[in-house]
Amino acid sequence: RGGRQRDQLVKICLLMYMGNMYSGGQGIYIDYLSREFVRMGHEVHVISGPPCLELDERVTVHRVEAFNFFLDPVSTLAAYRAPWRILSPLNFYEFAATRVGMFPLMFAYSFRAARRLAELQRTHRFDVVHDNQHLGYGLLLMKRMGLPVVATLHHPLKIDRAEAIAQAAGPLEFTRHMLFYPFVMQDIVTPRLDRVITVSNSAAAAIEQAFPVSRSDTLRVVYNGVDTDQFHPDAGAEKVPGRIIYVANTEDRKKGARFLLEALSLLQREGEEFHLVLVDRDKDDLELVPGLLQQWGLDGRVTVTGRLSREELAALYRSSELAVSPSLYEGFGFPAAEAMASGVPTIATTAGAFPEVIEHGESGWLVPPGNPVALAEAISLFLGCRDLRGRFGAAGRSRIAGRFSWQRAAEETIAVYEEVIPPRRRSVAMPRRLPEQTPVGPAPAATGVEPV
Repeated sequence: RGGRQRDQLVKICLLMYMGNMYSGGQGIYIDYLSREFVRMGHEVHVISGPPCLELDERVTVHRVEAFNFFLDPVSTLAAYRAPWRILSPLNFYEFAATRVGMFPLMFAYSFRAARRLAELQRTHRFDVVHDNQHLGYGLLLMKRMGLPVVATLHHPLKIDRAEAIAQAAGPLEFTRHMLFYPFVMQDIVTPRLDRVITVSNSAAAAIEQAFPVSRSDTLRVVYNGVDTDQFHPDAGAEKVPGRIIYVANTEDRKKGARFLLEALSLLQREGEEFHLVLVDRDKDDLELVPGLLQQWGLDGRVTVTGRLSREELAALYRSSELAVSPSLYEGFGFPAAEAMASGVPTIATTAGAFPEVIEHGESGWLVPPGNPVALAEAISLFLGCRDLRGRFGAAGRSRIAGRFSWQRAAEETIAVYEEVIPPRRRSVAMPRRLPEQTPVGPAPAATGVEPV
């Protein structure tokens, strides 16, 4: 596993095609990993698509343009500084592809990022490029620049597509899901990368099945961390009786919202007292959940919060008696891990990486995925026993604090870089590593943003 000697500083260029720190785990990943890298003494740059990430002030962010036609209606085009730029080939392709239901953002970003990297490389001379999930053709152009290219693949998009197709309501929705996912591009790019990092053994097995890569060759497992300073128990926090917290993008069918709400409808029939707090977008922006709430008569038992800050989310965890993650698949499962770190007893499923994070019957409780009856029984068990909640809450906190730190994740990621960076240029010793459990702490506002 060649490469240069350990204990050298690395100049890192991270890639983030959609810089949202509050939607899914990808923004969280870049935020905490970059923060740990600069704490270790490395130089970190991020090429970010919109919305621009708010990162540690020691991280330099380079923005790349995207019209984001998939999310923005065409009527907003006039609000752009130079709307006529839609006529450039890449922008026009992005516009045209969205009109037929495709999601070209990863494709378009990869070429924009490659162009930006070529400009930056003249002055910054990066040691390694690390992509976060987009796996676009532009990565192959970056390899042509002579740079080692590593990518983190949280899970194959083929899993998303399979789950979406399985729950498609009809031929039109089936066709839309078939067009939406850029899996052919990822099939071509992934085997050609120098290393692929993933965040669990379950995800690694899925990647090995989806692509011609293996753990004996270019695939490496590095677990995510959890901010145990932000997410922690508070003995003085008041628990709201019967409060269950569920954090997810419920429009993603594999997050299991349907099965959780069906389980709660079963408990409602049994006269169980509970109230679900669902952390997602505003209720008016959701399609799936409002219909299910009406179907099962749960409107008065469920509150949809809209987007929350990390501080608000941490406080909500601490006020909850129970957390539930009913996903049909998770490459890691940040909401479950954050709830455990907060001392909240957590119910999840046996799907994906949950069994690697949660020890069933010890630090949490696992049920079969897609089984509302088993889920309802587990919820009833925990809501009915305060001592059980206390024991599992403490065990969950201990599990996360002892195994899943961002410092450990950063050090293991640097070790992957060292496999592919050839010995060259600098030989500056890294500062001595801090103790394993040094808190990460909240991120300061970004001030190192460099626009295109």
